[in-house]
Amino acid sequence: MKKMAKLSHFDEAGQARMVDVSGKAPTRRKAEASVFVAMSPEALEALPHNPKGNPLEVARIAGIQGAKRTAELIPMCHPLPLSFVDVQVTAAPGGIAIRATAATTATTGVEMEALTAAAVAALTVYDMCKAADKGIVIRDLVLERKTGGKSGSWQRQRQESL
Repeated sequence: MKKMAKLSHFDEAGQARMVDVSGKAPTRRKAEASVFVAMSPEALEALPHNPKGNPLEVARIAGIQGAKRTAELIPMCHPLPLSFVDVQVTAAPGGIAIRATAATTATTGVEMEALTAAAVAALTVYDMCKAADKGIVIRDLVLERKTGGKSGSWQRQRQESL
């Protein structure tokens, strides 16, 4: 069994804490996350006729807003000066595929911002389409890749997929 790495958000006494990143040098960091919103064919077909507006465009904008508010939602996240956020929301067989990218030059990474952008976009799709399908499922929220920082680059391998 693989030894678990020390969790950085806990002090020696086991209390939750924000990690002190003040001693780290700012570097360019980028992360990409994805999620899938599974829905019925009828709900997918109804997308262009949604009385609330275009769910895919509203979800894209909501995801961008979500990335910018990550530190307000996740207690131990540092507020970051995001230099870029992109959210792509695409109709796909069986639902909506969402891919979010966040970038910054900072002392800590943007994985949480990319994941939050994807999650908020998915929740927005759910909110805008729930009248057409009560059985919508949000699944497979994952970090796809990240670059920068002390740990360098990382990319999800196929066997790590959910």
